[in-house]
Amino acid sequence: MIREIVLIAHNLRSTHNVGSLLRTAEGLGIQKVYLTGYTPYPLTQNDTRMPHLAAKLAKQINKTALGAETSLQWEHVDDVISVVSLLKANGFEIIGLEQVNQAISLPDYTPTEKVAVLVGREVEGLEPEVVEACNKIVEIPMFGQKESFNVVQAAAMALYHCRFAVQ
Repeated sequence: MIREIVLIAHNLRSTHNVGSLLRTAEGLGIQKVYLTGYTPYPLTQNDTRMPHLAAKLAKQINKTALGAETSLQWEHVDDVISVVSLLKANGFEIIGLEQVNQAISLPDYTPTEKVAVLVGREVEGLEPEVVEACNKIVEIPMFGQKESFNVVQAAAMALYHCRFAVQ
C-alpha cells in the first residue's frame, strides 16, 4: 500500500529549515507540504510580499531545497487550523510531532492510509491549540543527553516512519 502523506510546517522561522524540509519531503515522495503561519515560503506566481523580501527569502530557501521547491507541490496558508480541518475532512489523520504527556512513541505509531505530519516552531514546538487540533501526538524517543532533535531531522524520521511502517 502506498500511503498518502502530507507535511504541515507551522510557524518555522528558519529559511534553511524550510528548504531542507522541502528537499526531504520531495525525496520521500510526500504529496504536498503546507507552510503555515509565519513560516517563510518560496516565490509564488502572484506573490503579495514586498519583492525584495520575497526574493531574499526564496534565495535562502532555494539554497537548501536544491530545486525541491519547484518539483514538489507546496502551498502557503496563514491559518494552520483551516489546513488541519480541510485535511481531516478529506480523511487524513493529523499527527503532531511534539513532546507532551499524551504523546505516543513514534515506533509505536501505526500510520493510517492518509496521514499528515505536523511540525512546529523550532524552539517552542507546537502551540497548545494546534496540539489540541491533532488526532494524535507522536514523539521521537531520545537516548542521549539532548532533549530534542532539530525540526528537520524530527520531521524526516516521522515522514520516513509513515512512508515505510508496515500496517
